[in-house]
Amino acid sequence: MNQAQISLTNIVKRFGGQVAVDSVNLCIESGEFLAVMGSSGCGKTTLLRMLAGLETPTEGEIQLNGKRINELKPHERETPMVWQSLALFPFLNVQENVEFGLKMRLVPKAVRAERAKVWLERMEIAQFSERRVDQLSGGQRQRVALARALVTEPPVLLLDEPLSALDANLVVRMQTVLVRLQKELGITFIYVTHSQSEAFAMADRIVIMSEGKIEQIGEPREIYRSPASRFVADFVGTNNIVEAVIQERSENSLVCQTSIGPIRAFMTSGNFFQIGDRLDLVIGADLVEISEEPPESDNTFMAQFIGEEFVGSMVTLYFATESGTEFKVQKQQREIETLLLTDSKQYYLHMDADEVYCLKRTKD
Repeated sequence: MNQAQISLTNIVKRFGGQVAVDSVNLCIESGEFLAVMGSSGCGKTTLLRMLAGLETPTEGEIQLNGKRINELKPHERETPMVWQSLALFPFLNVQENVEFGLKMRLVPKAVRAERAKVWLERMEIAQFSERRVDQLSGGQRQRVALARALVTEPPVLLLDEPLSALDANLVVRMQTVLVRLQKELGITFIYVTHSQSEAFAMADRIVIMSEGKIEQIGEPREIYRSPASRFVADFVGTNNIVEAVIQERSENSLVCQTSIGPIRAFMTSGNFFQIGDRLDLVIGADLVEISEEPPESDNTFMAQFIGEEFVGSMVTLYFATESGTEFKVQKQQREIETLLLTDSKQYYLHMDADEVYCLKRTKD
């Protein structure tokens, strides 16, 4: 494994008596697109601000290419940030905004004008170079902010929820722009977001944080299908979580008693569960099948249809079991058109044993 471009070792950040970041250890490789996710107040933005030099760690060390940078000022780090608010200068036009970082580095006027022109063309906004930023659309302002950050050719770019203020159609377009830029430039992107769709669409790896700590680090599919904790399973995707107790165990499978009846699950490599262990069974809503007739499946139970939620072409269907457990099923609209779902009608829900993920329960 190559030496990490950025390493955070035992990083703690306190504000008075409040711990915002708690003993974080993280290595980030050069050229990686890393997304940091978590609910509000989890510490993700504080972590980003420490990388930018806007906050100083209370404890621990941050290194960039093997050099300690805890005490370096923001302009000494070469880790510019694209802000959620974009923070463009309203008294400067587009060209002047993009040139600003070069001007602070005392780059000659002619050189900075040429470099800014190159980036305005690259971001497809050269025609707006003389406009004030308040005359631009949200997507155009976003491109100005990116050009201003990248014109200095930094090794690392920090992004703090940069797409949160954009309309949905612009978000998808800007995701494509960001991924293309990151691959072409080969620089490291560290991207803080609330949006799972953004993180899973763009990132090479994802960090999930909660209460100042890292809950899990992994590739998008690993995070989505193999959550490391109940928190991650709740936070990511549309999972059903069923509390269970192991009743039977064979070489590679378990039979668990749950409130909705027995559920069989295959054990994943490295999990050594015993009879009597208390588990959380994680079942992705997109892995659950619906039928009106009894299916041939180990894991089958009946539930009453209670409602639906449309998200684009995807539909999340809500069911309630006899025990009162709510179950979510997620399908493409075309997949459920033949079912003719009726309120209060009972349906069979079922899933394969290898689609049930087992977590040791840490809390009752």
